[in-house]
Amino acid sequence: MGPVLAGVLQLLALVVALGLAYRPLGDHMARVYTSPRHLRAEKWIYKAIGADPNTQMRWPACLRGVLAFSAVSVLFLYLLQRLQGSLPGSLGFVSIDPDQAFDTAASFVANTNWQSYSGEQAMGHVVQTCGLAVQNFVSAAVGIAVAVALVRGLAATRTGELGNFWTDLVRGTVRILLPVSVIGALVLVGCGAIQNFSGIHEVGQFMGGSQQWNGGAVASQEAVKELGTNGGGYFNANSAHPFENPNGLSNLFEIFLILLIPFALTRTFGRMTGSLKQGYAILATMGVIWLGFTALMMWTEFAHHGPAFEIAGGAMEGKENRFGVGGSSLFAVATTLTSTGAVNSFHSSFTGFGGGITMLGMQLGEIAPGGTGSGLYGMLLMAVIAVFIAGLMVGRTPEYLGKKIGTREIKLAACYILVTPALVLGFTAVAMALPTPADSMTNTGAHGFSEILYAYTSGANNNGSAFAGLAADTPWFNTTIGLAMLLGRFLPMVFVLALAGSFAERRPVPVTAGTLGTHRPLFSGLLAATVMIVAGLTYFPALALGPLAEGLAS
Repeated sequence: MGPVLAGVLQLLALVVALGLAYRPLGDHMARVYTSPRHLRAEKWIYKAIGADPNTQMRWPACLRGVLAFSAVSVLFLYLLQRLQGSLPGSLGFVSIDPDQAFDTAASFVANTNWQSYSGEQAMGHVVQTCGLAVQNFVSAAVGIAVAVALVRGLAATRTGELGNFWTDLVRGTVRILLPVSVIGALVLVGCGAIQNFSGIHEVGQFMGGSQQWNGGAVASQEAVKELGTNGGGYFNANSAHPFENPNGLSNLFEIFLILLIPFALTRTFGRMTGSLKQGYAILATMGVIWLGFTALMMWTEFAHHGPAFEIAGGAMEGKENRFGVGGSSLFAVATTLTSTGAVNSFHSSFTGFGGGITMLGMQLGEIAPGGTGSGLYGMLLMAVIAVFIAGLMVGRTPEYLGKKIGTREIKLAACYILVTPALVLGFTAVAMALPTPADSMTNTGAHGFSEILYAYTSGANNNGSAFAGLAADTPWFNTTIGLAMLLGRFLPMVFVLALAGSFAERRPVPVTAGTLGTHRPLFSGLLAATVMIVAGLTYFPALALGPLAEGLAS
C-alpha cells in the first residue's frame, strides 16, 4: 500500500468513526446541560465549594464565576510548581523558576498547555497528576460551559438568564470528560501507552553514557489532553513519544479524541435551540474547512520535489516513520484547527506551505471544529458577523435564530474577532523589534520570523503547539506568552458571555419571507467565506513575511 492511499484510508476511517459518535455524544451532552437532576457526587462537590446548583445566573455572574475559578486555579498551580522540591513524588526535581511557573500555570488554566520545559526532566508525579492533569479536565469544562451559556442565550426569551456556571462546570467534568477519558485511557494502554508511577530508570548505553527515562500516569493524561483539546505532553516529544503514542492505531485514536467533542457540540447546539438543521449548518461549515485544510496539507507534504522526497514517499523530515506523512498531516491539521496543541511531528520541519497551513489553522480562531466549547462559540460569533454582512447586502436588519442583531451585538462580535489578532501581531512586532528575543531564534530570515509568529499565534489562540526551533524558556517569552495566553482566553469570553446575555434579553421575532435561512447550504458557504476572508485579511501580511515567503523560495 502506497503512503498516499494509506493517508486517504486513515482520513476515511476517521470520518466514519466521527460520524458514528456524532449523534449519541451530541444528544448525551444536550441531556447533561438540560437535566434538572443532580448526581449524588455532584451534590457533594456543590456543598464543598459552597455553590447553589439551582440558582440561575445572568452573564455578569457567569463571568465572575469563570474568572474567579480560573484565578484560583492559576494560583494553585503556580504554588504547586514553586513547592515541587518539597513535595513527595517529585522524582528529585527541583522547584520551577518563577517565570516558568507562571507561564505553565497560565498555560494549563487557559487550556493552552504551552510548554517551555521538558516534562520528563522538570515535573514530578504530583505536579503532573494533581496539577496539570486536573487542569486538563476543568479548563476544558470551562470552555464548554461558556459555549453552553451562549447557546442558552440564543434559545432564551427575554430572561437574561444563562444557567449556572458551577453546575455546567461540574457536569461537564463528571458526566462527559471523566467517563470518556477513562475509556480513552484504557484504549491507549491497550495500544501500548504506559500508565504507572515508577521512578527514573537508566536504560542502554549511548556514547559512553546511559539514558534516563521516568514513568508516569501517561495514558490517562494523554486521553484527556486530546479529548479536552489541551495538548500538553507528559514528555518533551509530546505525542511523537512512543510512551504517549505508540503506533498508527493509537495515533488515529488520538486524532479521533481531539475532534470528538468539538464536532459533537454542533448536535448539542441543535438540540438545545430546538433546530437540528441549525446544528447541521454549523457542522457543515466546520467540516468543509477541516477537510479542505487536511487535503491541502496532504498535497503539500506528499508533493515530490527531488529524489529524497520520492524515496521517502513525501516530506518525512521531522516526522515519525510509524505515522508517516498521512498520519502526521492528519494530526497537524486536527491539532491546529482545534486548540489542542499536541504534536506528533515537528511543524517547523514541514514544508514552507505546510507550516503556513498549521499557522493559518490557528489564526482562523480554531473554529473548524475548534476547541472544547471555544470552537462552537467562536463559530457562532462568526455566524453573527456573516448574518450582519448578509443583512447589509440586502438592506435588512440581520437576525440569527429569531434574535435581531443590533449595534450592541455587532460591537461585541467585532471586539471578539479583533482581540486575538491584536495580541498575536502586537507581541510579534515587539519581539522582532527588540534585540534580546531574536537571540532565541534557531533560524534567520522567513523561517526565523515564522518561529516567533507561530509562538504568539499558538499562545494567544490557546493552542500550545510550538514550531520547534524557538528557545522559549526565557523571562521574556515566559512572561509575554503567558500574558498572551491569559488575555487570549479570557478577554474573548467576556465578549461571548456579554453577547449571550444580550441575546437572552431579546424577544424572538417571527420568521418572514425575507428572513435569511441560516440552516441552508447558502448560509454555510457564506459563513465559510466570512471565516476565511476575516482571517486572511488580518494575517496575510504577516504570513507573507514568513511561511509564504519560505514556500515560494523553496
